[in-house]
Amino acid sequence: MTLQELRQLNWRDPGRWPLGVRACVIGAGFVVALLVFSYVLVWQNQGPDLEQARSQEAKLREEFRDKHSKAVNLDIYKQQLADIERSFGAMLRQLPGRTEVPNLLVDISQTGLAAGLQQQLFQPMPQQNRDFYAEMPIKIRLTGSYHQFGDFVSGIAALPRIVTLHEVAIRGAGKSASDQLQLDVVAKTYRYLDEAELQAAEAERRKSEQGRRPGGAK
Repeated sequence: MTLQELRQLNWRDPGRWPLGVRACVIGAGFVVALLVFSYVLVWQNQGPDLEQARSQEAKLREEFRDKHSKAVNLDIYKQQLADIERSFGAMLRQLPGRTEVPNLLVDISQTGLAAGLQQQLFQPMPQQNRDFYAEMPIKIRLTGSYHQFGDFVSGIAALPRIVTLHEVAIRGAGKSASDQLQLDVVAKTYRYLDEAELQAAEAERRKSEQGRRPGGAK
């Protein structure tokens, strides 16, 4: 059929079209319907999977960017970790062991005497265990002048071991000595716990946790 014959067809009366034209139109309509049906069917069945895949892709991209950022900065992180380990090691070396504590107590007492202070009280108190170290408070009462108190504090800061001062209170030493002052302070020193003490502390912690459970340990 020529192009001229196609133009002469009455599109409002397809019943009079030649058989070949009608077959072609019906075939084309069937193909279009099949394509539409297939598209709808595939989209309904696989649409959720596609959305899930897109979500997974976005998540993987985010993970990749995060890991890539960490990989790029790995050397920086390693350097920071090394710095932290060195700092922690330096602090740990300032904590005395169990056998060194008596000498440290003597050093603290001698620091006050070296500053010219009169020692009225030097009372070690029970130690308090922390995670990996023990805190050892000492009640101290000294009398002297402001200048001598300053020398005492400077001497404490210069000790090779960590000693901190807490609950500082200064008042007059009495009516007979107006230039004399009384210093009450709690000095705290610290020591690291050895392996046996750490194990004992862990066992005590577990025992305490079991005791707090309803019904006690089973």
